[in-house]
Amino acid sequence: MNLEVLMGSGRKIGVFSLPFFVIGIAINYLYPQFFWIDGYSNPLFWISISFLLLGMINWVWTVLLILIKVPRKELITTGPYAIVKHPLYLGFAILVIPWVGSLLNSWLGIILGLVVYVATRIYAPNEEQILSKIFGNDWDKYTKKVILPWI
Repeated sequence: MNLEVLMGSGRKIGVFSLPFFVIGIAINYLYPQFFWIDGYSNPLFWISISFLLLGMINWVWTVLLILIKVPRKELITTGPYAIVKHPLYLGFAILVIPWVGSLLNSWLGIILGLVVYVATRIYAPNEEQILSKIFGNDWDKYTKKVILPWI
């Protein structure tokens, strides 16, 4: 299985997002007060840890499914894929980046998570067209069955 197929839209999402990460991190480094979360609390810490843990579980589970199913040319419809069509991208955008930012007392994570989400919305439809061509009717059935197809 070639690496480009395994990566899906990930490379394009990464290239789109990279300048925002570089600029955001540079601004955060030079002017840390710009993104600083004031009034950080113990409950926010534990909420952040919980979402980050959920995001890491999602990431590991999704990567394992990709590494097992994609080389076999099987459509992945179970686990996190039963909930959303792109759990790797969206989990990273919604469950990892914002909550790492929160743990670092920075709003930057929310902004960067939104950037990755927008990039996913831009590039994932092309990946879905490819999957539709490869899997045909199985893809159509899957998209009707997935719980949150619009995310």
